Amino acid sequence: MDIIVLNDLGYQLVPVTKQMLEHIKILSDVDCFDLCDIFRLEFTQFSDKINHHLMKDGTGYFFGCICR
Repeated sequence: MDIIVLNDLGYQLVPVTKQMLEHIKILSDVDCFDLCDIFRLEFTQFSDKINHHLMKDGTGYFFGCICR
């Protein structure tokens, strides 16, 4: 799975790694769309001012996921 992030360089695909999710415990089977929601809840914060999800690490705007 890759996440889609918009920053100054344009849209980028960022691969989700096991290290990114190592502190999250998944107790049941999840599909890619569920994993995308988990990622969004864990690594972004919603800004009412601009109506977008911002990456908590400041790398850009979260737009979604690509499931492969």
